[in-house]
Amino acid sequence: MMHPTASKARHRLSALVLDASGAVLRAERLLILVLMGVLIGLVLLNVVTRYAGAPIYWVDEAAVYTVVWLTFVGGSAMCRLRMDFAVTLLSERLGPAMARRFKLAAGASVLLFGLALLAMCWIWMDPLGIAAHGFDAREYAGQSFNFLYTERTQTLNWPTWVLMLVLPMFSLTLCLHATANLIEDIGWHERRRHAGFPTSDAEAVVN
Repeated sequence: MMHPTASKARHRLSALVLDASGAVLRAERLLILVLMGVLIGLVLLNVVTRYAGAPIYWVDEAAVYTVVWLTFVGGSAMCRLRMDFAVTLLSERLGPAMARRFKLAAGASVLLFGLALLAMCWIWMDPLGIAAHGFDAREYAGQSFNFLYTERTQTLNWPTWVLMLVLPMFSLTLCLHATANLIEDIGWHERRRHAGFPTSDAEAVVN
């Protein structure tokens, strides 16, 4: 049996992780609403300007990157809301104990994927490397052949690396949400509902 002090410490740590995940989820909800509003505005602007015979070419690219950000932010939120896709053909035919193990394995796989993606982003974006070159993008590209910090978008002319920040952000939030889900699934803390969302898990959608 776990010592009461250790149990309380684990409970406090679990609550801290869940609180952090909840705060991130609320920020993601706000960002999703903003991105959806921006996307609708861009689409309407594109329709109006094309109909008027004076299209604004950067609107298409802005809409594409808005969808990209919306996809990653929404995907992270869906993970915490447990609304991500799942194939239950096997787990539905297992007993409760084995089904629980499969659920924990699936949650751990999501966490491992987030950690792997975060490691890849670290290697790709190489913050220590660009810092070692005094944040001189051209010098860094010449030495490393990593042209991330010298590339710019075609019509918006924005730095590509700024738009690509959604990848490490997604990796971090996915790891946090996956950890929160595992804490609840293991039983270290009671499962939480999330205000501001019509449904807080896939079961609510089915029911």
